[in-house]
Amino acid sequence: MAAIQFDSRVFFICVLAVVFLKSNYRQNAASAQSTRYYTFHVHYKSFTRLCSTKEIAVVNGKLPGPTIYAREGDSMSIKVINELPDKNVTIHWHGIRQLRSGWADGPGYVTQCPMKPGSSYTYNFNVTGQRGTLWWHGHLAWSRATVHGAIVIFPKKGSSYPFVAPSHEIPLVFGEWWKMTMDAVASQTTQSGGALPLSDAYTINGQPGSLHPCSANGTTRILLEKGKTYLLRMVNAALGGQLFVGVGGHKLTVVEVDATYVKPVEVDHFLLQPGQTSSVLLKAGQTQGNFYLAARPFIAPNVSTDNTTATAIITYVTASGDPVSSSSSAPLMPSLPAFNDTSDAARFSQSLRSLASPEFPVNVPLQVDRHLFFTVGLGLLPCSSCPFNVTLAAAVNNISFVLPQTALLQAHYFNQSNVFTEDFPTAPQNMIDFTGQPPANPFTVRGTRVTKIPFNSTVQLVLQGTSLIGKENHPIHLHGFNFYVVGQGFGNYNNVTDPPSFNLVDPQERNTIGIPQGGWAAIRFRADNPGVWFMHCHLELHTMLGLDTAIVVDDGSTLDQSLIPPPLDLPPC
Repeated sequence: MAAIQFDSRVFFICVLAVVFLKSNYRQNAASAQSTRYYTFHVHYKSFTRLCSTKEIAVVNGKLPGPTIYAREGDSMSIKVINELPDKNVTIHWHGIRQLRSGWADGPGYVTQCPMKPGSSYTYNFNVTGQRGTLWWHGHLAWSRATVHGAIVIFPKKGSSYPFVAPSHEIPLVFGEWWKMTMDAVASQTTQSGGALPLSDAYTINGQPGSLHPCSANGTTRILLEKGKTYLLRMVNAALGGQLFVGVGGHKLTVVEVDATYVKPVEVDHFLLQPGQTSSVLLKAGQTQGNFYLAARPFIAPNVSTDNTTATAIITYVTASGDPVSSSSSAPLMPSLPAFNDTSDAARFSQSLRSLASPEFPVNVPLQVDRHLFFTVGLGLLPCSSCPFNVTLAAAVNNISFVLPQTALLQAHYFNQSNVFTEDFPTAPQNMIDFTGQPPANPFTVRGTRVTKIPFNSTVQLVLQGTSLIGKENHPIHLHGFNFYVVGQGFGNYNNVTDPPSFNLVDPQERNTIGIPQGGWAAIRFRADNPGVWFMHCHLELHTMLGLDTAIVVDDGSTLDQSLIPPPLDLPPC
């Protein structure tokens, strides 16, 4: 009998195949009867806004793109086909935890390499322990300006909302519109040394509203019946606009943020930062008339931005859909704060509290294994071809993040040690007055450096705004996790006097938090999701300038605590 030779390579492939099949079996067995399938065609289409026409990238011919519907516990299978002849594509499912399924998270060169023109990729993931409003968007260059849409996650069958059940639910996606193409926006940004040209309008479901030229006929319209309650599912998909939102003649009740329920907060208006979502109840308590749902920006002093107001029109109708009155009077506008009302913005953010109920408990870590302190803000980099020989930069702990040519997750999974380093500083090298007078040296350094955290560690991360190149609000989004906002304030974080006031009872749970202008926020989470997770500012310009970093979470000790193997159709680099 011939001797059997051992081939380690074949053995490894067999073991990997068994692990892959077992992992996928476990995932699919739990959700085989609740899989929802979607197909996204990403292509160019001409749209006319503000009296001019241009071609933009969209999904399935729509702006915003199709709304995805799911129930908590569902499995999703979404095939994305890149039909753009000249652009790469990735899609991020913003706020989805992606437990063990980081290959489906979507940020380009972080968890995947892009889909090249003519190629496709199927994102497979489960919706676990989440319900509410999230969204999806392009996550490469400027694509999310027009490649975006809402995600609606209903409670499990047999479960109900922890608030008055609405008669109707209406997704509303806020965006921005430039008359110039996004290629021109990118070119002008580069030529200016980093300044983003102002958008020409904000939009609501793709429309600027009747306050803008050539826009009245396309204005988004919402029909209400007196006595009914409506759930408005709102998404801020703008590239840079932090928005105050209100409805004339009506109160709003915020009941959910970033797909987590909160104690109801009744407001005249509220703040919605880029990347954030909110679900609000609107009680149709008027008898007749027209009302504006309006959104206009909240901006830091001395920061240039589009200061226009986007509007939708709310009209009361009968049960048969006829207007209650034929009044042609102008819709009633809500009273919104001044563009720079920092105190109003902070007051709303600090008013949010988790339900902290038996059904929806708070699991904020009370003991912390890893303490991290990250500064976030703008700086400068040398640039010989730029005006004044410098270019605007952005940084975390003074490091402007550089995306590699190979996706970080692949490099981590296959132990490619030359793609990134694991020496991202846990705190700034110099603890200065971050929000006072700018230091003499405003320059940052470039690097692809990450933070590595053991599986299941508890983490406290203090995010400190800086004033190196002016003070701004920074909406920071962490992929792969929900986190608890245990504290926030203005000025410099104080490690002695601030922690005693932390809310460890019912803090708001989010995936995107706005760092107050010239201030800080402290978040806590458990690192229970293995993979590589992007963290970045959701002001698109700041992401492009390097206000990003990544957190690597190691596998746990069991298969169920480990990242699944990469799918066979993962786009190559």
